[in-house]
Amino acid sequence: MINMAKVVLSCFLLFAFVVVSCSATTYTVGDTSGWDISTNLETWVADKNFKVGDSLVFQYSSSNSVDEVTKKNYDTCDTTDVLASYGNGNTSVPLTRAGDRYFVSGNRLYCLGGMKLHIHIHGDDTTLSPAMAPNAVAGSDQNPATTFQQSPSSKKNTPVSNGVVNFPPNILSLVYVALGCYFGMIQI
Repeated sequence: MINMAKVVLSCFLLFAFVVVSCSATTYTVGDTSGWDISTNLETWVADKNFKVGDSLVFQYSSSNSVDEVTKKNYDTCDTTDVLASYGNGNTSVPLTRAGDRYFVSGNRLYCLGGMKLHIHIHGDDTTLSPAMAPNAVAGSDQNPATTFQQSPSSKKNTPVSNGVVNFPPNILSLVYVALGCYFGMIQI
């Protein structure tokens, strides 16, 4: 009977670790349409729930770019003073802190035409350190940026896990209790 309990507990622990390790999501902005003037970004963002640890992937043609800006610059499509600028066609932006982030097209006319994105990132009081942020490869020719190594023709509609571990405190407590129970069974 004790061996059966050990097997069940081992399976539970394995399942818990798998669930926790798949908690981050990578979102391709605009899905198959990508970062483009024809994409309705307000509709795209409406059903998303961004969390600390997730990442955004912007896929766009070489004639476009992505600028991260302040709310004021977002509202006015001002790209003269940007927080970050990306221009290599495939850009991955890790979401490492809770709060609002604003992205606009580097082409002001495109921005005025609706090519801009405001997201709200949910999270607790902690933020991910750069070491825990989603893995990405540097590649922008301007400000510090990251790129996603994927061809534009293979854009995906569904979010995928990028393997970042983002442990909620209640899950860790559950794992500790389960480990305590497991080791308690061995001594019986």
